[in-house]
Amino acid sequence: MSDIETTTVSEEGYACTSQVGEFDLQIDATDETGPNPNAALVATYASCFLPAFRVGGSQRGEEDLGTVQIDASADLDGDDDLTAIAFDIHVEADLDDDTAADVVERAEGICHVHSALRDELHADISVYPGAF
Repeated sequence: MSDIETTTVSEEGYACTSQVGEFDLQIDATDETGPNPNAALVATYASCFLPAFRVGGSQRGEEDLGTVQIDASADLDGDDDLTAIAFDIHVEADLDDDTAADVVERAEGICHVHSALRDELHADISVYPGAF
């Protein structure tokens, strides 16, 4: 049994509903009923990086970062493939440049999505025709 199991269903069109544990997640390639997959990936990355940033701060002795906000942006090529992702991290605490850089470096080592975004991590795909 795998550590993470999800089920994603599309009955028609380009909208999908993924069952993730007890949660339903709506993703729509056309942005009509939910965010598109690229936007969802960027939001997931930021949602993983933010708590990793807090842990990195704690490891650096910065226990109270206050409010932390990540404004994420991403660039797409002509095929709508992601080519770049950027985070602007706004922190209530007054961190000096060296501390901020150290916290970011620690967060990069902690964030699971950051670690997963590499070429060699692609799905192993099997197709089962006539399943329904």
